[in-house]
Amino acid sequence: MGWGCLGGGGGDFMPGLQPSGFVRIAKLTLDIDSTIHNHMVVDNLGTTFAALSDPTRRAMIERLSHGPASVHGLTEPFALSQQMISKHIATLVRARIVIKTKRGRESVCALRPEAIKTVSDWAISYRRFWEESFDKLEVVINEMKKTANEERGGKR
Repeated sequence: MGWGCLGGGGGDFMPGLQPSGFVRIAKLTLDIDSTIHNHMVVDNLGTTFAALSDPTRRAMIERLSHGPASVHGLTEPFALSQQMISKHIATLVRARIVIKTKRGRESVCALRPEAIKTVSDWAISYRRFWEESFDKLEVVINEMKKTANEERGGKR
């Protein structure tokens, strides 16, 4: 059996050799719905975390948590050019944290709390894991302390 190129190009290669970037179609089994959903969730979280990683963007989000603001209003507290502020806003819009709309000649930004809730939900699931792990660790440490105290007490 030959190898085919996904996306056209065709051509057969020697059996048993799989060029990088090619998939052997005959034996490919994939749960596409699950893969796409997981990729989208991870991708959305990655984009959101990347947007939240910058202190200027976090300050903008803090400001927008009190209500919508014009782009000009978001620019005022920062010693940054309009171009840099626009790039920060574009990053927040791409991450779907902020919605930017036009009101006449003015652009207005509003917070989209659903994006932050997605991050919060993700973090909460890991918080449960870590709290359970710390509880188990505490039990082990207490048992180790008890054993150490008993050994010290028996050696006197």
